[in-house]
Amino acid sequence: MAAPAACTRFSDNYDLKEELGKGAFSVVRRCVQKSTGLEFAAKIINTKKLSARDFQKLEREARICRKLQHPNIVRLHDSIQEEHFHYLVFDLVTGGELFEDIVAREFYSEADASHCIQQILESVHHCHSNGVVHRDLKPENLLLASKAKGAAVKLADFGLAIEVPGEQQAWFGFAGTPGYLSPEVLKKEPYGKPVDIWACGVILYILLVGYPPFWDEDQHRLYAQIKIGAYDYPSPEWDTVTAEAKSLINEMLTVNPSKRITASEALKHPWICQRERVASMVHRQETVDCLKKFNARRKLKGAILTTMLATRNFSSKYDAHGRSIITKKGDGSQVKESTDSSTTLEDDDIKGSTPGGSTPPQSPASSKVGGPVPGCPGPSAASGAPSGAAKSSGLTLGPLVIQGVQARKQEIIKMTEQLIEAINTGDYEAYTKICDPHLTAFEPEALGNLVEGMDFHKFYFDNVLGKNCKALNTTILNPHVHLMGDEAACIAYVRLTQYMDKQGQASTHQSEETRVWHKRDNKWQNVHFHRSSVTPSFAMK
Repeated sequence: MAAPAACTRFSDNYDLKEELGKGAFSVVRRCVQKSTGLEFAAKIINTKKLSARDFQKLEREARICRKLQHPNIVRLHDSIQEEHFHYLVFDLVTGGELFEDIVAREFYSEADASHCIQQILESVHHCHSNGVVHRDLKPENLLLASKAKGAAVKLADFGLAIEVPGEQQAWFGFAGTPGYLSPEVLKKEPYGKPVDIWACGVILYILLVGYPPFWDEDQHRLYAQIKIGAYDYPSPEWDTVTAEAKSLINEMLTVNPSKRITASEALKHPWICQRERVASMVHRQETVDCLKKFNARRKLKGAILTTMLATRNFSSKYDAHGRSIITKKGDGSQVKESTDSSTTLEDDDIKGSTPGGSTPPQSPASSKVGGPVPGCPGPSAASGAPSGAAKSSGLTLGPLVIQGVQARKQEIIKMTEQLIEAINTGDYEAYTKICDPHLTAFEPEALGNLVEGMDFHKFYFDNVLGKNCKALNTTILNPHVHLMGDEAACIAYVRLTQYMDKQGQASTHQSEETRVWHKRDNKWQNVHFHRSSVTPSFAMK
């Protein structure tokens, strides 16, 4: 693409279109280049909100992206700095996540997995050849150029990428996503390009069986597994995987980074460069089934964790008399922070220093998680992810899913309105049709506990709703819908409820609510909600 004519303003070259995604300090919108009519994705960063450190990270990301030009990397085409905004103009990638595409295919084999990891390795090799370490390779950052069959895999999100000349090893700070972190990062040892290869090994393992190599309920135990490379190939699902595929994984998941295979060497591995002869062509239906559950779990658990952490301070910590309410722990009702979401961890980089020359950041606190991906073989707990204390960069370019976005957002708002109508009318049957039977909830009535199932809510339908109020009207204000693929979504809104109390007085109650929706059998169901408010004179589910 030819360099645009010199100008000082983004609007001189581009027309902005609809929003595609949003971060803490940035928004991504489709844009059209005026001179060519070509479409791109504009990442617009509000620099007024950035700290000096964040501004340095932004400049680093732009500098790194400018020098990476490869068919398997989301390319930066333009970078424009204005007074209060910085515009980064990227490829418009419309195919969504690679892992979501795989589960939608009619056929998926070991050879297909080989082709996927080859493209990922090509992008990593290009990065390493240009002195760049990505540091956050994971499924969320592996996108498809378009929805066309055979579309190229593209590596995205260089918000954590660093410049590492040659084979330099140093302590660059604690950064990455827990399930994909390498042993040397967890040990707070000097590291470099091999961290990306370790993450590729984790990704390849998932591509072959649909679940990750390192699992445990406790994050400290999970990290202990990773540090010693404690993974295996359980029967029967690994029995059908070729020895050559396992050989490549072993060379990628080598604990000693100096002995770990490089991207260049991996591309020459027989399972990659001779896949027609070496890789199996048998359809792997069990892998696809497990990958579906892996995709749903990482998205939903991540949304639930984010919801609970973001709004926990609004929860009912005190009773009506101002007395502290102690969070009960027992009977499985305590809040369990997921370790299988996809949130990125990052401590400030300490460029060029070593653990011996500075105080390394502390390891994230232990987080708990529920059971394994349901219905899938393998170890007995979910894969690693962030602690609530972790810090996200907030400057990332996520998957750009643009088809039918507004229609799906309106569908989520409509389903939420239907659910609230069922509550207002006391229609428990309609409520159960909209909610998942294992609905989880975090609300003032639960006294700080995370409750699961419908019995807790049925009590209010049987004894309170529709009986204490003669009139009830609900208004949803400022609904914000976040789509997570085609089958998961999260909506946050303010709920105003008008009602007539027992004395005939008109009153209004306000609450902040977040609901997580999951689509099963082409039907949306509410799987989790979080409500924060002072408990009113009647319960609002």
